[in-house]
Amino acid sequence: MAFHQASGRWRLGLMLAIITALCWASLPIALKVTLEELDAVTLTWFRFLVATIVMFAWLSWRGGLGVFKTLDGRRWWHLVAAALLLIGNYVFYLLGVQYTTPANAQLLIQLAPLLMAVGGIFIFRETYQLGQWCGLAIIAGGLVLFFSDQLKGTPVSAHAYLIGSGFVIIAAVVWAGYALIQKQLLLRLSSQTILFFIYAAATVLLLPFSHPQKILQLDSQHAWALAYCAINTLIAYGAFAEALVHWQASRVSAILAVTPLLCLATVAMVHSFSPHMVASENVTILGYIGAVLVVIGSSLSSLLGQKKAEQ
Repeated sequence: MAFHQASGRWRLGLMLAIITALCWASLPIALKVTLEELDAVTLTWFRFLVATIVMFAWLSWRGGLGVFKTLDGRRWWHLVAAALLLIGNYVFYLLGVQYTTPANAQLLIQLAPLLMAVGGIFIFRETYQLGQWCGLAIIAGGLVLFFSDQLKGTPVSAHAYLIGSGFVIIAAVVWAGYALIQKQLLLRLSSQTILFFIYAAATVLLLPFSHPQKILQLDSQHAWALAYCAINTLIAYGAFAEALVHWQASRVSAILAVTPLLCLATVAMVHSFSPHMVASENVTILGYIGAVLVVIGSSLSSLLGQKKAEQ
């Protein structure tokens, strides 16, 4: 079986991965605010609805919808599987955010890019040097330290924290599966086409379980937060999908590992301007050590990969 190979334009892939990380770092805050007034399914449905409308207009203008007629049964099953997995990721992650803090959710969801890295190595035969394996180990160690620090100082109850953590871990597992399937689909479909199908399928499947009328009842603060969630979906997943076109999955995952640090900085910034919107995160020296280790491990993995690609 043929496997997708990155284009080799690593600089573009790196830039797109950074954009994805920035979007995902700020998303939990907007989700936390919106979930004060909307349930998880309705919020997810609206995000997919907006993305479907925008992607349909874009593909119609570019004449990209006809490619669906050329797909065989196996690729249709791949598309369906990717859609179901991404829907699961959205819903389980939102359920997790309801029970825990934004930084904790972003910490645990980093299991997703680590699992994607392992999948990229074993499924797509992506080569990894010893130093890069060390980088992944350092990332994992840093995440453990950060997690331990947050578990001791979390403002939510231990029971709620464990429930939220379980939901986010499930979201990470299904996301990794989605990402690997999407990478294989890039052999025949553009990233925009794949995402359009996923968005449209999710919009239809989630409609019976959502409550669209609640959206019309939102005040201005929650309406703006919902709008940002929808825009974030388009930018983040568009950038992520294109990053996989130009850079190896294991390299993209290393950059995405810094998302918890960016989320922590974003929470602090938002809290300083609007303390009532989001609570501050409690981080001790142990947590900061873990954060630094994540940055070091991520840099080691990505920079070694870049050096090898240039040789």
